[in-house]
Amino acid sequence: MGEGGREDREGGGARTHRHKHTQPKSAPLPCIAQNWHLTTLTEETAGGRLCPSPAHEEAPVRVMAPSGPSSVKRRCRRCLYWIPVLFISIIVCWSYYAYVIQLCIVSMGNLGEKVLCLIAYHFFVILFVWSYWKTIFTLPMNPAKEFHLSYADKELIEREPRGESQQDVLRRLAKDLPVYTRTMSGAIRYCDRCQLVKPDRCHHCSVCDKCILKMDHHCPWVNNCVGFSNYKFFLLFLAYSLVYCLFIVATDLQYFIKFWTNGLPDTQAKFHIMFLFFAAAMFSVSLSSLFGYHCWLVCKNRSTLEAFRSPIFRHGTDKNGFSLGYSKNLRQVFGDEKKFWLLPVFTSLGDGCSFPTCLVNQDPEQASTPTGTNLAAKSVETHPFPAKPLRESQSHLLTDTQSWTESSCNGEKGKLGMSNPALTIEKET
Repeated sequence: MGEGGREDREGGGARTHRHKHTQPKSAPLPCIAQNWHLTTLTEETAGGRLCPSPAHEEAPVRVMAPSGPSSVKRRCRRCLYWIPVLFISIIVCWSYYAYVIQLCIVSMGNLGEKVLCLIAYHFFVILFVWSYWKTIFTLPMNPAKEFHLSYADKELIEREPRGESQQDVLRRLAKDLPVYTRTMSGAIRYCDRCQLVKPDRCHHCSVCDKCILKMDHHCPWVNNCVGFSNYKFFLLFLAYSLVYCLFIVATDLQYFIKFWTNGLPDTQAKFHIMFLFFAAAMFSVSLSSLFGYHCWLVCKNRSTLEAFRSPIFRHGTDKNGFSLGYSKNLRQVFGDEKKFWLLPVFTSLGDGCSFPTCLVNQDPEQASTPTGTNLAAKSVETHPFPAKPLRESQSHLLTDTQSWTESSCNGEKGKLGMSNPALTIEKET
């Protein structure tokens, strides 16, 4: 009985195989694709080989076709993002030719002045290009794996979106994480695209399509996100580009006036020197305002996003929540070693996932009080910032109880960052 059943199944498989070859177009396309898949498995298991007909090969081609145009469009978009960087690079290369060749070598007659200008110019241009390079090609840092949801938590959130189970998952994850900021509705900051709990000062970049630690902004002139990993490089890029332009304006001014008043003969250098002065002067005006604004942000320990929308803590909105004073704010970006402050090497303090804040030891019972500024001042007075260096206190901001003064209550530190039963979960992108 068993042998007969086996023979019937094998015979049926053979008849099905012959039927497909004699009448390949008798069945609809989905059935052909399904039978093709099943027949392939059967024949491979039996040790046979199947030679599909052209009708069987159409299904996979039709499925893969739509991905082609979107991939080409994505590549074209990435190429377009490099146009501002290419524009800046062309301007810098032309300015090098105009200053070194046309101004210094051709137009300057005094040898001492020529040598001095060439040495100073190359010093500034090296620092400018170095910091610009580091700003462009330093990859933005992403949240650590502790902030990402596990596979089981992802399935739970996808199965019951915005439900009580989702709130429980995010509360459980945020309980042991150094997370103090909230959404406008008081919920835990969660990115549904990256599927992670957002660290403080972290935001999702729509251009990079990823969450960036301490995101300041996405700069098209560097085709990169300016954040925790390259914010110091960006500041130095602004500073050295401003110095570069001011140096060109200062040394080119007398020759610009001579050409303008026809004090020098009309040569090929006239166009380069005059246009170089105008370009450097215009860039100096825009760079001075932008550099001054970011210097103000560093002194206040804010990012560009936080300047437009103040961070929200459990007690409410506080624009000075991360400010530790001028000196500590400066060291957070440039580091403790002053000898590296003016060099485009990474010396920023911390890990980018947690930041010291004057509100870190605030009493959770005062969370509903709307006067966030007064509470911040009170918190600084009663719980001063630890004398321990920032480098040692940032990584374990919540768990390291020895990094705070003895006046801090252990119970209060244990409660901070834990779940609030009244929280509602809000997805941010």
